Amino acid sequence: MKIGVYPGSFDPITKGHMDIIERAAKLVDLLYVSVLTNPHKGEGMFKTEERMELIEKSISHLPNVKVETFSGLLVDYAKAKDADVIIRGLRAVTDFEYEMQMAQINKSLLPRVETIFLVTNAQYSFLSSSSVRELVRFNGRFHELVPEYVAGALEKRFKREEM
Repeated sequence: MKIGVYPGSFDPITKGHMDIIERAAKLVDLLYVSVLTNPHKGEGMFKTEERMELIEKSISHLPNVKVETFSGLLVDYAKAKDADVIIRGLRAVTDFEYEMQMAQINKSLLPRVETIFLVTNAQYSFLSSSSVRELVRFNGRFHELVPEYVAGALEKRFKREEM
């Protein structure tokens, strides 16, 4: 069984994340969408449990994808899950240098696990969770950037009328 880990903060999950998840799910038998909790950063827009619920609702059509949370080193989590691959999404060339460095560090710490880079669909190349948070905070249009369930949660959180 080939096991993959797709880590991130997913605050909130976007259609760009969904693009990577759906494509990665075809490459492995089991994919863990792994929500990083960083006790030094505090909570984001959504608490970890809320992010996990938003992801679970968004991926319900993918039977081989599970949502979990982790803290600490990604390689320790990958080892505990007996993962074969770490999946990372690339939006632009600017992402590559950082992601390549992280992949090399992870490879040095856990040589049996490979990192696979998936280039996001061009229509999502500009999209990030932080850009969605910014749009929500300043009353911008965001509905087409996130899964429907997530858009509803953002509306509730900010008690806004649909735009």
